[in-house]
Amino acid sequence: MALGANALAAAWGAVAWLRKVPSTTFWPVLRVAQATVVVEVLVGVVLWLDGLEPPDSLHYLYGVAPLFVALVSEGMRVGAAQREVSDVEVDLDSLDRRSQVLLARRIVLREIGVMTIGTLLVVTLLGRAAGALV
Repeated sequence: MALGANALAAAWGAVAWLRKVPSTTFWPVLRVAQATVVVEVLVGVVLWLDGLEPPDSLHYLYGVAPLFVALVSEGMRVGAAQREVSDVEVDLDSLDRRSQVLLARRIVLREIGVMTIGTLLVVTLLGRAAGALV
């Protein structure tokens, strides 16, 4: 379920970013995908505590790493927004309405790009954990 949800979020984000169309739907899809990663890790911990062992120890890395990737991606998303704002040479409040909207659009597109790349990495890790990717 986590693999599918993250693949959907990555595809949605990639299409939005490539088309340069800020998608309001991307964010709820991404958050659901991130929640499935948390659930997947919790299920894995419960199974591990119950005494079940994965086929190899790399499964642990591929199972838990998506959680860290999601957290790092969120931090990078904040940094991306800060970079866009720092490129503005005047006070943000002094910008006219059109300039503010265009700035917000650039920020959202940059954030979608960052989160899409992070989600693609999560898909890769989850696929490896599931054994779907060699």
